[in-house]
Amino acid sequence: MTQLPTIKPRERDTIVQALAAGVVPRIGLQHIQVGRSREVGALVKDIDRIVEGGSSCRFIIGEYGAGKTFFLSLIRLIALERRCVTIHADLAPDRRVHATGGQARGLYAEAVRNMATRTKADGGALPSVVERFISECVKQAHAESLPVEGVIDKRLSMIQELVGGHDFAHVLKAYWRGSEEGNEPLKAASLRWLRAEYTTKTEARQALGVRSIIDDADVYDSLKLLAIFVRLAGYTGLVVVFDEMVNIYKLQSAQARNQNFEQILRMVNDMLQGNSEGLGFIFGGTPEFLMDSRRGLYSYEALQSRLAENQFAAQGLVDMSGPVIRLQNLSPEDFLILLGNIRAVFALRDSERYLVPDEALKAFMDHCSRRIGEAYFRTPRNTIKAFVQFLAILEQNPSLDWRDLIGGLSLDDDLNEEDMDQADGDDELSAFSL
Repeated sequence: MTQLPTIKPRERDTIVQALAAGVVPRIGLQHIQVGRSREVGALVKDIDRIVEGGSSCRFIIGEYGAGKTFFLSLIRLIALERRCVTIHADLAPDRRVHATGGQARGLYAEAVRNMATRTKADGGALPSVVERFISECVKQAHAESLPVEGVIDKRLSMIQELVGGHDFAHVLKAYWRGSEEGNEPLKAASLRWLRAEYTTKTEARQALGVRSIIDDADVYDSLKLLAIFVRLAGYTGLVVVFDEMVNIYKLQSAQARNQNFEQILRMVNDMLQGNSEGLGFIFGGTPEFLMDSRRGLYSYEALQSRLAENQFAAQGLVDMSGPVIRLQNLSPEDFLILLGNIRAVFALRDSERYLVPDEALKAFMDHCSRRIGEAYFRTPRNTIKAFVQFLAILEQNPSLDWRDLIGGLSLDDDLNEEDMDQADGDDELSAFSL
């Protein structure tokens, strides 16, 4: 019998608080995931390929409510368990893959701020990754009686041959000098440069003596440098996750959209051809972002030919080998399991402390089905919030009977078209079907 993972009280509180707010918990995803074993298995193979020095590119496509954000969060956690470094960011009007006004640099900066490792899964891991690399260089220098800067240069020799690599190495040496001299401003300036937080070359030159900064035009090249660097620091690879790609679809300028598509095409080509080692991209978007022939990826012919789905995958057949993975809506069976998992989280997986019996889960689903129909499978955020609130009331009022409470349960059942449009960019707790 498979041993279920234990739930710590802190995890329990974090999960419950997040679900009650309608967002994906940052920790404890393994306690509530259900289904989608084939999709997860396909991404696990991608991560293993990255660990072995390969590359990968995937587009996770799903309707609003299909659970893209949860799926992407789970894959990031799996990557961390494989000792990869992950960075992630949501695209927004001020964060794009390609731009000339700082939006691409803003996307890079946000992603690197969210850098995570297995020991710092909540983000902010850049300083620890840099420290790990520097400490290994110092050990080697002492063991071989060599200057530390010489060892750093030697280890980064392959990086220095690439675009921006020379200044990348210069900044890491500046960080080491700051550590040796106790110069915290110099260390902070080095991290600021690595996070692409300098907006002018003059400011960076005054602080670090470098001739360049990570700007809009350098984002993809800098990601490739970062992938090499984290492997040199002792990690197995870099997984880059960009969600809310629908923001590119929403751009009014056709020229701006095409420039973003060109950058995405460059990434797709490099990853599928294996031109980068230990690097993978995962993009999350809606079917419109992918298939719209006027504004989506399919409007760019080169991308359409690369992302076209297997023509033999019809009549229920599924192909997980292509770059596009479509997430299906939450099934009633998965939804029932999900409610059971949430109930178990509330009770710290102690069946003696379950707040409601199994029949209450089915009664709750019947109630949802009568009130809002099929929509609660497509966009169950409000349903999950209501279930968490339902359990919270029972927990705080033990004398209540769940049968009396469920009849008075209120759900946000007026999911009209306007609501769906407004929610299109917010796929946090759309579904937990995994």
